[in-house]
Amino acid sequence: MSVTLQNLESALAGESMAHIKYRYFAKLARAEGFEEVAKHFEHTADQEILHAWGHLELLIGKPDTKRCLELAIEGETHEFTVMYPTYEAIAAQEGQAAARGEFQEQIMESKEHAEQFKKVLALAEKRFAALAKVEKRHAEAYQKVKESL
Repeated sequence: MSVTLQNLESALAGESMAHIKYRYFAKLARAEGFEEVAKHFEHTADQEILHAWGHLELLIGKPDTKRCLELAIEGETHEFTVMYPTYEAIAAQEGQAAARGEFQEQIMESKEHAEQFKKVLALAEKRFAALAKVEKRHAEAYQKVKESL
């Protein structure tokens, strides 16, 4: 992978993390009664997500919905088969019980997310197939009308 692609991935991760942190900071500020500070954090978080989307578009382009679902399934599967099990094992070795528990929860949630995306993809594929049949009938009907002219 080129250094530029690695930098885009790193920038995507950084902007995404900033978005989440600023949303969290807004939640904390609001809980302390600092509404204007919370709004400032939220405004900045909105900008960070736009930056992240720009980086992501350079990395993956603008895939169609089917490809987005496939990418989501791949990502969630990676999380529950590789990423979180590795993190959980390291947390166990280091005696970090809270982190280990968090990683175990994420393994289960990632499995659920992958299954949900698979179901959505299967349903979408059925709908796309049905729509293709309908559109074919429409095209054939128009062709008959055209031939009759």
